[in-house]
Amino acid sequence: MLTLNNKYLTLLITLLLLSSLSCRRSGNESEGPDASSKSYANPVDFDLAKIKKRGSLIAIVDNSSTGYFIYKGQPMGYEYDLLQLLSKYLKVRLEIKLTTSIDEAFEMLNSGKGDIVAYSLTVTKERKSRMAFTISHFTTRQMLVQRKPNGWQDMTKDQLDKQLIRSQVELIGKQINVRKSSSYIERLVNLSHEIGGDILIVEEPDSVETEGLIKKVAIGKIDYTVADETVAYVNASYFPNIDVNTPISFPQQIAWAVRKNAPELLRETNIWIKKVKKQPTFNVIFNRYFRSPRASVLRAKSDFASISGEKISIYDNQIKNAAKKIGWDWRLLASQMYQESLFDPRAKSWAGAKGLMQLIPETGRRFGAKNLYDPEQNILAGAAFLQYLDKLWGKTIKDKDERIKFVLASYNVGIGHVEDARNLAEKYGASPTKWDGNVEKYLKLKSQKEYFTDPIVESGYCRGDEPVNYVKEILARFNQYKQLMNS
Repeated sequence: MLTLNNKYLTLLITLLLLSSLSCRRSGNESEGPDASSKSYANPVDFDLAKIKKRGSLIAIVDNSSTGYFIYKGQPMGYEYDLLQLLSKYLKVRLEIKLTTSIDEAFEMLNSGKGDIVAYSLTVTKERKSRMAFTISHFTTRQMLVQRKPNGWQDMTKDQLDKQLIRSQVELIGKQINVRKSSSYIERLVNLSHEIGGDILIVEEPDSVETEGLIKKVAIGKIDYTVADETVAYVNASYFPNIDVNTPISFPQQIAWAVRKNAPELLRETNIWIKKVKKQPTFNVIFNRYFRSPRASVLRAKSDFASISGEKISIYDNQIKNAAKKIGWDWRLLASQMYQESLFDPRAKSWAGAKGLMQLIPETGRRFGAKNLYDPEQNILAGAAFLQYLDKLWGKTIKDKDERIKFVLASYNVGIGHVEDARNLAEKYGASPTKWDGNVEKYLKLKSQKEYFTDPIVESGYCRGDEPVNYVKEILARFNQYKQLMNS
């Protein structure tokens, strides 16, 4: 009877352990697809032809010191820089959508809110059953992130190694905090089987980024986490008290993901990746973010980086003050200022425009600036000019968001050219109060003789591509600022 009870007890324990393992794996994208199986089973039908017709590639990214961030007003990052090249290759503009959740990224992809997940994703067999992966960018290992002991600076390498985990077997019984939905969970579960003992896996919310967990190790809030080798080494450069030299995996492929029913996008992206990897540009971008520890430290500790600070430029206070006076979001004004001068108060154009907002002396004096190289005078005068344009266009364009496009275009190319484009739009049956696909179309056409010699055109020839791109770039950067910088 005792033997029978033991059998039942053994069976019960086994079932409980299997249940526990199942619960631990559910909800993460490496091991638990059931939670969102509908979006994976029925992805939206939106391949490359439709993307080109829309005119934009929507990339889903996360905010990290290597992938995508803002530094001194400029969007940057390994993923971002490559996406810029890809969108140029596909002849579409780039649109960025930000999420820190891998599960949410995949759901956004399959529901059509994005076209490509541009994370540094580890390619796994389970993921490939749900996503189509591009060819790999590079390979990397998963590394244990652990804190060095007190006094590590005075230890020899041998002394330090004795105090740190150098054999994966030593992880038995250790608690490791990793991001939910990451491939690290799957690897740690498999490693537990390989070493013959349990590793205690704590799943952090997938809104918590890996770099945030690395910081927690550095400041002593948790003992261990896991990171890809490339990211681990970058973070070790500005957290010198962490060790990232113990691998827990073999080399794994890193790639981007698209919908499984988007073969044309996948094919063209793969063709582009093969080409760009043969060019020096790829190594320059890779080295900039993964093999330049000094630059990484500078960005990571800067007040002007979205990964650590809350500022776009040293002129944020003046920008906020001026934006408040004219009723604009300060980040929109900051985006325009970056477009005009790259935040250089001594900037001067070939046409004589000066300072942060690139005002010509006549306009500057009209709106109160005696010295255009004085940042505060220049910003206030530029804002006053924008307010003037806003009131002017407010007479005919009531929608504020729509009106901003007319204001920005007029700031760049002049009111007369925009008014000409409005008149042309009305003549040819388009809307004179809508920018996208309407007035912008005829502003671009003003570079063609048929249009700039039309009797209703008063301001003549115009290289319309420049103001049209000016508006698009400012608004795209503004959207990026909104996602990464506080209001």
